Amino acid sequence: MDADRQNPQVLNPAGLTLTDAARILSAAGGQRVTIEMLQEDVAAGAPTNADGTINLLHYAVWLNAKSAEGETRRGEEAHGD
Repeated sequence: MDADRQNPQVLNPAGLTLTDAARILSAAGGQRVTIEMLQEDVAAGAPTNADGTINLLHYAVWLNAKSAEGETRRGEEAHGD
C-alpha cells in the first residue's frame, strides 16, 4: 500500500473538507478564509465532489473564472476605474 494512504495526517487536495480547505487556504494565501466563506462560494456554484469535499484545483479554476467575470468572493460586482 502507498505510504500516503497509511498516514491519516496526509491531506488529499482533490478531496478536502471545508474545514481543511479553509485552514490550508488561510495558511497559504496570507488572508483568513473561513468555512462560512467557502459555504457561500459553494452556494454560489463553486464545484464540489459528490461527497461534499472540495478539489482545490477545481475550486481555484472556479475562483479565477469568477474573478475574470468581475465578481468578488461574495458575488458582488467589482468596482473599477
